[in-house]
Amino acid sequence: MNLKLSLLLLLFISTFAKAQQTISVKGSAPFPATQEYTFICEKYAYTGEAKIQIAKTDKGGLLKITIDTANDKARIAGGLYVDLTNADVIACTDKNVKESADGKTTSYYYFTPAEWLKLKKTDIYAVRFIIAGGSNDFGNQTGYFTAYNKMNYFSTAFDKSKKTFDTAKEISVL
Repeated sequence: MNLKLSLLLLLFISTFAKAQQTISVKGSAPFPATQEYTFICEKYAYTGEAKIQIAKTDKGGLLKITIDTANDKARIAGGLYVDLTNADVIACTDKNVKESADGKTTSYYYFTPAEWLKLKKTDIYAVRFIIAGGSNDFGNQTGYFTAYNKMNYFSTAFDKSKKTFDTAKEISVL
């Protein structure tokens, strides 16, 4: 009896561990997605982080970028560049698909099938984006920013642990 209960508990835990993330864009059906990565954005003084998530769509892929903002006027605007570790660059145009709530702003960018194949083969090195908004005292920081695929701000030369996310590996599983 104890063995059956242990096996049932193990099956239950493994099911939740394998649960896949999803992204839904303004009423669309949910798309299978990677985990939400926290990329380091050193020049963005407000939080120093950008949340990046990649999803597979019917026609390629989707990138979701979210940042915390100091006011509701700040938005991620314009094009976005995804730099890959092999020095290739994917340029994404702004389709004006945005959300803003609870001190966060989110923008969505789409990938073509050819760009999706590149993402499946090569890890993301960085994501370059623009924050636009009204400037006032104690307002949000605006300008050009780069979010790097790094897990931590600092590390030592003796630290041999993995320092970046394996984006290509997770994207290829989708």
